[in-house]
Amino acid sequence: MKKTIIKISAIAAMLLLSFGLFAQNPPHPNGGGAPGGGNTPVGGGAPIDGGLTFLLIMGAAYSSKKLYKMKSDIN
Repeated sequence: MKKTIIKISAIAAMLLLSFGLFAQNPPHPNGGGAPGGGNTPVGGGAPIDGGLTFLLIMGAAYSSKKLYKMKSDIN
């Protein structure tokens, strides 16, 4: 009984406290300047190449590990 009360109170606390977490409005394109006044893209200038390359390398390593394990389990 005590565990269920703790679980219910934890869930209620998470639900009630989440109402105070609101996202901010997105920034205006070009840093608040006039539209077309600069060459900054609308989404900002954040680079995605480093993270994307890391994800591709990790995915290749994971799949090669799974394939190696499958092959060794068959033999």
